[in-house]
Amino acid sequence: MKRFLPLLLLLIACRYEGPARTDEAGRPAEDGALQVQNETWKATRLARLTAPDGWLSLVGLFWLAEGTNDVALPTIPPRTAHVSLQDGQVILQPDAGFTIANQPVTSARTLRDDTDGKGPTVVRSGSLSFTAIKRGDLQGQRYGVRARDPQSEPRRQFVGLDYFPFDPSWRVAARFEPYDPPRKIPITNVLGMTSDEVSPGALVFELQGQTVRLDPILEQGEKDLFLIFKDGTAGKETYGAARYLYASPADADGRTIVDFNRAYNPPCAFTPFATCPLPPPQNRLKIRIEAGEKTYAGHH
Repeated sequence: MKRFLPLLLLLIACRYEGPARTDEAGRPAEDGALQVQNETWKATRLARLTAPDGWLSLVGLFWLAEGTNDVALPTIPPRTAHVSLQDGQVILQPDAGFTIANQPVTSARTLRDDTDGKGPTVVRSGSLSFTAIKRGDLQGQRYGVRARDPQSEPRRQFVGLDYFPFDPSWRVAARFEPYDPPRKIPITNVLGMTSDEVSPGALVFELQGQTVRLDPILEQGEKDLFLIFKDGTAGKETYGAARYLYASPADADGRTIVDFNRAYNPPCAFTPFATCPLPPPQNRLKIRIEAGEKTYAGHH
C-alpha cells in the first residue's frame, strides 16, 4: 500500500523527547507549529489522491484466468486488450493501438506487475492506461489488470476531504515492543484474500485512560510502521472498514509517535477497484478516535 506523507516528512524521523510536544525533527514544538505540519501533510495527501494517476483515476479492475483473456477496457469506443496469463507471467498480445514507453506494441510483451521492484509496466491508449497487478494469499497468487483514466468520473466529481479538528492530544507517545522473531499475522483484504504479513512488534500507548496495543506491519521495501485499524467512530463519522496510519520506526530507546491526526481513509473509500487490507482483530478498537480523516462524502 503507498503512504500519503509529504516527501520531506519521509526523510525526517518523528521522535518523542519526553512529555513536551515535539516537531518532526524531535525539537520542542508549540501546538501551532504542529498544526502547520499537519496542514502540510493534509495538502500532500490531497495532492496524491487527486493526481492524474491517483486512486480517484481508477476505472476498472479485471482478474485474469490462466490462458488467454479478452479485457474489455472502459474506453469510448470500448477497446479490447488481449492478455495472456502463463505460469505467473502477464503477457500483452500485439496491438499497435497500445503503447509502452511511447512505442507501439507490435510484438507480445511481458508486463511487470505492481510488486516488481522496477514498478509495473504502463500500457497506454489515449488517456487510459493499465498495468498488471499481483495479489497473493494463503491459497496462491492472483493476477489482474487495473485501468486508470485521469478523466474518470470520481476524479472529475471529487468533493474534497473532511477531517476532525486538529488536536495535539491525539498525537501520542508509543512504546515499541519488538517481536523476536517478527510475527506473521493474517491480514484479509476486501476481496476475502488472506495473506501473512510481517509485524516487527507492537506499539503500546495510553489513550483515554486505557492501554492500547496495536500490531503494525512492514510493507515491502518500507521502514515506517503501517497501522491498519478501526475504532468506535467507524461506520459513523469515519469509514466503516478501516483507516490507515504510518508511524516512524522507534528510536534507540524504543519510542515513537502515533499521530491519529494523520489517520486517513483507504483507497476503497473512493473506488471499488482497490484491494484494501482490513484490520486484524487486535487492531479493532472500541474507543472512539475523533481525529484524522472522516468518511468521504462522495463515497461510491
